[in-house]
Amino acid sequence: MLFVGINPGLASAAAGHHFARPGNRFWKALEGAGFTGRVLAASQDARLLEFGLGITNLVDRATAGAAGLTKDELIAGGRKVAAKARRCRPQCMAFLGITAYRTAFGFRDAVVGPRPERIGGASVWVLPNPSGLNAHYQLADLIAAFADLRATLGQ
Repeated sequence: MLFVGINPGLASAAAGHHFARPGNRFWKALEGAGFTGRVLAASQDARLLEFGLGITNLVDRATAGAAGLTKDELIAGGRKVAAKARRCRPQCMAFLGITAYRTAFGFRDAVVGPRPERIGGASVWVLPNPSGLNAHYQLADLIAAFADLRATLGQ
């Protein structure tokens, strides 16, 4: 399973770890959905491998928010992530942010949940962006979306 974030925020870039901003709910959603046995700290992101999980970003450039990225950067990031999937061969890729996914891959009708396309040979899910700035999804909603993905992987 490879989780694909949009890009590092400024706090994550400064810390050198994924989802390091205190208000980000990624680590709580992972634990709440049963992917990990406890809430990991951002500084423990390398431990995801112990759970058969990986993490990367569409775009490497840090910004204060995803709105600071250009369409061209997201499209180039989609190509980069597809190539990574062909090399690493994850069973599934979960993209953390619907708007970035739509832009990167051109699937304008994409919604949160499983997708029919495959990228780099991997099945695809789109999950809500776990940023604390994403007011459309509360933690319980994020956990439910992550749990739906986990249940599908267990089949």
